[in-house]
Amino acid sequence: MDEKRSADLQTDLATGLYGTMVIAIMSSTSAIGVVKRPRLLPQRSFPDYAYLPGRQPHPVRDSAGHSYHVGPLPLVAKASLDSDAFAWGEDLFNHGYYWEAHEAWEGLWQVAERGSAMRMLLKGLILVSAAGVKIREGKHDATVRHAGRAAALFRRLVLGPRHPFARALGMSPAVLAEHVEIAARTPAVLASTMPGQPEPVFDFILGAKSRARGQAHL
Repeated sequence: MDEKRSADLQTDLATGLYGTMVIAIMSSTSAIGVVKRPRLLPQRSFPDYAYLPGRQPHPVRDSAGHSYHVGPLPLVAKASLDSDAFAWGEDLFNHGYYWEAHEAWEGLWQVAERGSAMRMLLKGLILVSAAGVKIREGKHDATVRHAGRAAALFRRLVLGPRHPFARALGMSPAVLAEHVEIAARTPAVLASTMPGQPEPVFDFILGAKSRARGQAHL
């Protein structure tokens, strides 16, 4: 890690941007550590299953899909960090619904201004979600590829620790890049789960402390 990236990491740790989450060091022989996972939008129910390609019905194309009967998501006029749409993506991601988080953020990415920092951030989050799917599928090369592209985008967002992106994510994009690359290099040991059961594979939590404060924890 170069001096600037190390300084960014130390700054975020010192300013407490991680909130209440407990970060455990991952290794190739360890499972995800104990991490509090708050609900950001507890009034919304999670999908019936966490989709993995080829293992469950496609959520929207298959008549048995968990979102087949659900109408299209309302179009948003603007990609906003304060929107429920952004928080819903974080909620899905934090709890192991990676394909679904990808879909939630893609709707915002589509309306974000081309060439903007917001569009770059959303693209990075979409790629991290794709990496989560690949970790669960056991596809290491694809995981590293998606994670590397995401980290490169996050590092292009040279921002201070009090920037709105850092507050919305719970950490700076530079620190998120570090976590994503670590997770890709040494993916968590997967538990034996029931088909369709969500499984978090990243040892960090996304989300603003202010939104999560006072919400029930799982």
